[in-house]
Amino acid sequence: MAVKQRVGVVVSDKMDKTVVVAIESRTTHPRYGKIVVRTKRYKAHDEENKCKIGDRVRIQETRPLSRSKRWNVADILTVSQG
Repeated sequence: MAVKQRVGVVVSDKMDKTVVVAIESRTTHPRYGKIVVRTKRYKAHDEENKCKIGDRVRIQETRPLSRSKRWNVADILTVSQG
């Protein structure tokens, strides 16, 4: 069974060992055909607190770690310029 993975941008790193990752999905509207951008936010486990706001990261699904945390930061793809 394949592990679900997503790529997104860190929008919050205020919690200890947790980051919030925003993932954009682009879909066409069923009736009007216009491309609609939807954003979903996931809480992901970041053991060493390495991620900072603006970093592009890959997260992967894992067992439930807390009430709202079901994702783990697999790796940091690009580091923010700040």
